[in-house]
Amino acid sequence: MMDYPALVALAEVIRRASFEAAAAALGVTPSAISQRIRTLEDRMGAVLVDRGPPVAGTATGLRLAAHLDQVRLLETALGAAPGPPPVLRIAVNADSLATWAMAPLAASPGLLDLVIDDQDHAQDWLRAGQVIAALTSESRPVSGCDSLALGRMRYRATASPDFAARHFPQGPDAAALALAPALSFNAKDALQDRWTRLATGRRVTLPIHRIPSSQAFAQATRLGLGWGMNPESLIAQDLAAGRLVDLAPDLPLDVPLFWQASRITAPALAPLTRAIRKAARANLLP
Repeated sequence: MMDYPALVALAEVIRRASFEAAAAALGVTPSAISQRIRTLEDRMGAVLVDRGPPVAGTATGLRLAAHLDQVRLLETALGAAPGPPPVLRIAVNADSLATWAMAPLAASPGLLDLVIDDQDHAQDWLRAGQVIAALTSESRPVSGCDSLALGRMRYRATASPDFAARHFPQGPDAAALALAPALSFNAKDALQDRWTRLATGRRVTLPIHRIPSSQAFAQATRLGLGWGMNPESLIAQDLAAGRLVDLAPDLPLDVPLFWQASRITAPALAPLTRAIRKAARANLLP
């Protein structure tokens, strides 16, 4: 049987990244928190917390904290005696969060702990048991999860007019793309490479700027720092006003999105799932 007071201590340390903050939240001393976690580590035969700095959960520690979150969520759904609100750790891609997904997340039946990751990799957090749900481009459900199709998020290859005129006078061919700076969200962002292969029929090594923020990414495009794949809904007004140009209007890139969530907690997550599906119908392409 699980030692739930120790699990609570573990979850607070991971969530707050501090033994002292976890102790304050639980009304005990930091040494009591340390003792609970050491006892749990001995019992599990694994290190659960990387003492840092910074303090962070190990993979096993994150799975145990996610287990506690599931138990709390189920208890809340069953009308158990009031206790601490459940924490919903959810993997979401930054572009969805910046354009349409924040509003439905307000229907969360607990506290949110969002993990920002690329839609092509969000399911890895589910597979590792470290989140309870994820927005992902993967249709095949992770074991123990349901997968619901939401729609397609459309991206446009965009640049400022001056950037396009300077770097793509004959259009975005392979030679020009190999020289023109591209924008990339992070090392996992494959959208620019995917679109380049569609546009040219070949793999092109792109010079890239890393801009790990959807809003800053769009602003960098407007400022002429580089070209990049922006969500159509995020830059529609820029295209209409001429602040950005579409490098290939007939070649958008559509990314399918799916809501994958733990099957055991599906009833408790039902209000959030309904809100996610409603917002997707209003904002994504079918």
